[in-house]
Amino acid sequence: MHEAAAVGPFFGVRTDAAPGPGGPRAEGYVPLGEAYRTTDGTAAQPLLDRIDAVAASLGTGERRVAASLVFQGLAARLWSIALGPAALSGHVPDLRPDTLWWNPARTAPHDLWLPGPARVLGEPGGLAGQLGHAVYVNLLPLHRATRTACRISEALLWGNAAAALAGSLRVLCGWCHAQGRPEAARQAVVLARALLAAPPLENTGTWHLGPERDFRRRSCCLYYRVPGGGLCGDCALRSRPPGPGRRPAPPGQ
Repeated sequence: MHEAAAVGPFFGVRTDAAPGPGGPRAEGYVPLGEAYRTTDGTAAQPLLDRIDAVAASLGTGERRVAASLVFQGLAARLWSIALGPAALSGHVPDLRPDTLWWNPARTAPHDLWLPGPARVLGEPGGLAGQLGHAVYVNLLPLHRATRTACRISEALLWGNAAAALAGSLRVLCGWCHAQGRPEAARQAVVLARALLAAPPLENTGTWHLGPERDFRRRSCCLYYRVPGGGLCGDCALRSRPPGPGRRPAPPGQ
């Protein structure tokens, strides 16, 4: 994980030991699993607080817009800290929600903390299976919790996860080629191809795994609804942008 952190801030995670009796909680961290819990149809407070903070910072009154971007941001962090080590070292870190800590008030790389030596996953499943397990053990409950927090399309969120994986891959491959590590870049592409061909990411978009690794999703993250926002490079709406007199496609389409 220390090697992967050199790729960029999204690929880094705190790994120092938690100081003092208060542990990570003393610095405002909570086990990531606490953010996924729902009680009586209500999402957990850490997730709600993060969604509201993002909504306020973007100046949007639409909670679903902020929730979409919070989900995509966390997905990008999780893919990055798992894909980087997998491609560079052939090992996938164990990112169980009870051992990975999150501070919703901080940004990458200080938002995630894995205190102490990181465990690695092993067989069965091969490297792609291990990578999927490490991330989906978080993304599946986060997906449910986000949809509990507000009304938002299931397909939209999985499109966000696919877009986050594509973004992580682009950054990692660019770094690998700049560092003379083409074999690691090839490994990353193989892993991403396997993940995009399997549920829940299959059919989320079309990805041409050529030199540009151009990904076009079949949904929209709703960023265009942020004041001053626009369409992302991989957005499905780029071929039919919303405008005066035109209604955008429903979220998830």
